[in-house]
Amino acid sequence: MIKKDRRSFIKKLGIAGATAAVLPSTFAAETKHVNILSRQLLAGENKVLKIALIGAGGMGSADTNTALKHKNIELVAVCDLYDGRLDDAKNKWGSDLYLTKNYQDVLKRSDIDAVIIGTPDFWHKKISIDALNAGKHVYCEKPMIHNIDEGQDIIKAWKKSGKIMMVGSQGMSSLGNEKAKELLAAGAIGELNYAEGFWARNSAIGAWQYPIPQDASTETVDWQKYISISEDRQFDPLRFFRWRNYQDYGTGMAGDLFVHLFSSLHFITNSIGPNKIAATGGLRYWEDGREVPDVLLGMFDYPDSKQHPAFNLSLRCNFVDGTSGSTYLKLVGSKGSMDVEWDRVTLKRNAGGESDDPFFAEKAKEESSRPDRKKMTPPLKTIYDAQDGYKGAHYDHFANFFTAIRDNGSVAEDPIFGFRAAAPALLCNESYKKNEFIEWDPKNMKMA
Repeated sequence: MIKKDRRSFIKKLGIAGATAAVLPSTFAAETKHVNILSRQLLAGENKVLKIALIGAGGMGSADTNTALKHKNIELVAVCDLYDGRLDDAKNKWGSDLYLTKNYQDVLKRSDIDAVIIGTPDFWHKKISIDALNAGKHVYCEKPMIHNIDEGQDIIKAWKKSGKIMMVGSQGMSSLGNEKAKELLAAGAIGELNYAEGFWARNSAIGAWQYPIPQDASTETVDWQKYISISEDRQFDPLRFFRWRNYQDYGTGMAGDLFVHLFSSLHFITNSIGPNKIAATGGLRYWEDGREVPDVLLGMFDYPDSKQHPAFNLSLRCNFVDGTSGSTYLKLVGSKGSMDVEWDRVTLKRNAGGESDDPFFAEKAKEESSRPDRKKMTPPLKTIYDAQDGYKGAHYDHFANFFTAIRDNGSVAEDPIFGFRAAAPALLCNESYKKNEFIEWDPKNMKMA
């Protein structure tokens, strides 16, 4: 890092925060709270954009609620295969909505600028490509694909269409991720050596045990449309309402949760992905007929590149733990580490450090008793909090999407980025199933 870049880094942090971050030997015992993570007001919001929702389940509805918090966004139509969700849409968003069970009816409408795709994963490719071909901008929930072979087809359709497509790993647009990216580039933790991510859930709904409506039947659900691009099966409400538990429709813990961590990590590091992937895990707790693990561990090798040195990543996820929080991403470098959350970054600089390990604690006592040794100081800790009233990463992600549409710009998570985040996640499933390491070519986005 050249001196000019470091001076710029200090100016951006502010005197107190920057000095503490760059000079740990002087301020190691202090903790600085630097509340400077802020979002600038967006321009161009006066242009009205009309949107439609395809797939009005939990995430699709959450996406739509967030989208409608933005100025001059109008919801025109909602598509879903279950009557109850269409009824709910009227109650939530207005009786004037156009409602349908056929997404092609939505794509034919000339008054719709963009669609939100909140369907189960196995429908993402087809609806995204159809929407792009119909001249619509697309916001597609993560993971962008259901299997590796689908990625290039979506990328081709997107490039041909000239439209904006955003993949919905919303956390990567957060203030926390932006600050972590800035800190890493400025050398705040030195050279990246290792990263780890963690996700835990301990509720039935969080573990995909979604409620089954009492009226669920072939009278209220268009089951034949649902399975029309999958294996033919008799109606099963579990496979419709709890689709994440089944390989035909979902992508397991890796596709649902690991992909968020990959997206954030790749954004922060400018990485295009790992070249070696391994996973293990099992079905340890939820004995409900699901086909995918409820505990999953992943290991990944990131090769040396122009963007970053070689480093290793470990990811872990479980649906049992009620004690360890929910989301966690740590970057460890030669000079310190960062704990990255969507609304906060905690920077820790190496400065000797204390340990809970009894062996090291005893050795530290021996060292401190020596007259020729100075007392070791704890690591410097600098916390960057989001501004009061921060609207959140989900809001920011849609801001990026809508601004790109209005300004004919670009988005942070286009299909190329989305594919590079989804591929290693889905390859975890392959590694788990085959019990072997998987080689991946992140540059050319294909199996090595």
